[in-house]
Amino acid sequence: MIQKTFSERVLEIALSIGSGEVSSYGDIARTAGAGGQAARSISGILGRYYYKGYTEIPFHRIVYSNGQVWKSDEYDQQRMKLYKKEGVPIDEKGYIKDFESRRKKY
Repeated sequence: MIQKTFSERVLEIALSIGSGEVSSYGDIARTAGAGGQAARSISGILGRYYYKGYTEIPFHRIVYSNGQVWKSDEYDQQRMKLYKKEGVPIDEKGYIKDFESRRKKY
Protein backbone atom coordinates (compact mmCIF):
# COMPACT_ATOMS: atom_id res chain seq x y z
CA MET A 1 0.00 0.00 0.00
CA ILE A 2 1.35 3.41 -0.97
CA GLN A 3 1.03 5.93 1.83
CA LYS A 4 0.03 9.47 0.91
CA THR A 5 2.36 12.34 1.67
CA PHE A 6 1.41 15.07 4.12
CA SER A 7 0.76 17.41 1.17
CA GLU A 8 -1.51 14.88 -0.54
CA ARG A 9 -3.48 14.43 2.69
CA VAL A 10 -3.79 18.22 3.07
CA LEU A 11 -5.24 18.52 -0.43
CA GLU A 12 -7.68 15.66 0.16
CA ILE A 13 -8.87 17.19 3.44
CA ALA A 14 -9.27 20.67 1.93
CA LEU A 15 -11.32 19.25 -0.94
CA SER A 16 -13.60 17.49 1.57
CA ILE A 17 -14.79 20.74 3.19
CA GLY A 18 -18.35 21.06 1.98
CA SER A 19 -20.48 24.04 1.12
CA GLY A 20 -21.48 25.90 4.28
CA GLU A 21 -18.65 24.32 6.29
CA VAL A 22 -15.34 25.81 7.32
CA SER A 23 -12.13 24.42 8.72
CA SER A 24 -9.10 26.05 10.27
CA TYR A 25 -5.55 25.75 9.01
CA GLY A 26 -4.69 23.94 12.26
CA ASP A 27 -7.63 21.53 11.91
CA ILE A 28 -6.35 20.55 8.47
CA ALA A 29 -2.76 20.16 9.68
CA ARG A 30 -3.77 17.97 12.63
CA THR A 31 -6.16 15.87 10.54
CA ALA A 32 -3.37 15.34 8.01
CA GLY A 33 -1.18 13.96 10.81
CA ALA A 34 0.96 16.91 11.90
CA GLY A 35 0.95 19.25 14.87
CA GLY A 36 -0.64 22.65 15.06
CA GLN A 37 2.59 24.38 13.99
CA ALA A 38 2.18 22.82 10.56
CA ALA A 39 -0.84 25.09 10.09
CA ARG A 40 1.57 27.67 8.72
CA SER A 41 2.35 25.41 5.77
CA ILE A 42 -1.23 24.76 4.64
CA SER A 43 -1.65 27.83 2.41
CA GLY A 44 1.67 27.18 0.69
CA ILE A 45 0.87 23.53 0.07
CA LEU A 46 -2.56 24.30 -1.34
CA GLY A 47 -1.20 27.20 -3.39
CA ARG A 48 1.27 24.88 -5.08
CA TYR A 49 -1.54 22.43 -5.92
CA TYR A 50 -3.65 25.28 -7.26
CA TYR A 51 -0.90 26.27 -9.67
CA LYS A 52 -0.58 22.63 -10.72
CA GLY A 53 -4.21 22.73 -11.88
CA TYR A 54 -6.24 21.89 -8.76
CA THR A 55 -8.36 25.02 -9.13
CA GLU A 56 -11.36 23.62 -7.21
CA ILE A 57 -9.69 24.08 -3.80
CA PRO A 58 -12.18 25.92 -1.55
CA PHE A 59 -9.75 28.45 -0.08
CA HIS A 60 -12.61 30.54 1.31
CA ARG A 61 -13.62 27.63 3.56
CA ILE A 62 -10.25 27.60 5.33
CA VAL A 63 -10.07 30.16 8.11
CA TYR A 64 -8.06 31.03 11.20
CA SER A 65 -8.62 29.06 14.41
CA ASN A 66 -10.64 31.89 15.96
CA GLY A 67 -13.11 31.95 13.05
CA GLN A 68 -11.63 34.97 11.33
CA VAL A 69 -11.63 34.88 7.56
CA TRP A 70 -8.52 35.64 5.56
CA LYS A 71 -8.69 39.20 4.23
CA SER A 72 -7.22 40.41 0.98
CA ASP A 73 -8.05 43.45 -1.14
CA GLU A 74 -7.74 41.27 -4.22
CA TYR A 75 -10.14 38.52 -3.13
CA ASP A 76 -12.51 40.04 -0.52
CA GLN A 77 -15.45 40.72 -2.82
CA GLN A 78 -15.27 37.27 -4.39
CA ARG A 79 -14.99 35.53 -1.02
CA MET A 80 -17.86 37.47 0.53
CA LYS A 81 -20.08 36.46 -2.40
CA LEU A 82 -19.12 32.80 -1.83
CA TYR A 83 -19.86 33.02 1.92
CA LYS A 84 -23.25 34.56 1.18
CA LYS A 85 -24.05 31.94 -1.49
CA GLU A 86 -23.14 29.13 0.95
CA GLY A 87 -25.07 30.66 3.85
CA VAL A 88 -22.02 31.42 5.99
CA PRO A 89 -22.63 34.72 7.81
CA ILE A 90 -19.63 36.98 8.43
CA ASP A 91 -19.76 39.75 11.02
CA GLU A 92 -18.53 43.31 10.46
CA LYS A 93 -15.08 42.45 11.88
CA GLY A 94 -14.51 39.53 9.50
CA TYR A 95 -15.40 36.62 11.78
CA ILE A 96 -17.72 33.75 10.98
CA LYS A 97 -20.85 33.90 13.08
CA ASP A 98 -21.55 30.63 14.90
CA PHE A 99 -18.09 29.43 13.90
CA GLU A 100 -18.08 26.25 15.98
CA SER A 101 -21.39 25.05 14.54
CA ARG A 102 -20.03 25.51 10.99
CA ARG A 103 -16.63 23.97 11.70
CA LYS A 104 -16.12 20.66 9.91
CA LYS A 105 -15.88 17.70 12.26
CA TYR A 106 -13.20 15.18 11.29
